[in-house]
Amino acid sequence: MFTDKANKIFQEVIAKYHVVDSVDQPFENAYPESDLIEHLLYRKCWIDTVQWHYEDIIRDPQIDPVAALKLKRQIDASNQDRTDMVEYIDSYFLDTYKDVAAKADATINTESPAWGVDRLSILALKIYHMNEEATRTDASDEHRAACQKKLDVLLEQRVDLSTAIDTLLNDIENGDKYMKVYKQMKMYNDDELNPVLRGQK
Repeated sequence: MFTDKANKIFQEVIAKYHVVDSVDQPFENAYPESDLIEHLLYRKCWIDTVQWHYEDIIRDPQIDPVAALKLKRQIDASNQDRTDMVEYIDSYFLDTYKDVAAKADATINTESPAWGVDRLSILALKIYHMNEEATRTDASDEHRAACQKKLDVLLEQRVDLSTAIDTLLNDIENGDKYMKVYKQMKMYNDDELNPVLRGQK
């Protein structure tokens, strides 16, 4: 199943990041570009993992305002990278299934496969960090128990989401569903579409 591969790669990425555990560490993809989907999944989850920790840092109430503004710009850039990677992954799926003839009664899904993969990557991060809280030795028994309950739900959610993604891909492969991808067309980074940026020109 596709999600078996994806979940394995996501866990590899998160474990690798936490060896150094710094948003400033250099990135090196464990998979060559010739292994295209593995390469894309690894990069996607790395972006998500760094951004997860950006979001932790910026919530520090004592953060220096100048540092916070710099970090906000980094989060904006990371969001754009995340969206770009989703579109690259969808392009992979479009190419993979380009020769499949959709059946006359084929339907479209509410989201593309790659946006499901996006949620699966974020879910891997939630599971990792909730497990940390559920096993934190300096936390109270009540805290660990509450986090274990949340972890159990997240693990169940991963099974359900993985099943849904694999089912969608199978349906596309069989012609029961078809892919149609809309670019995000984000406006706030475009100096022609964002009136504030346009006013700076």
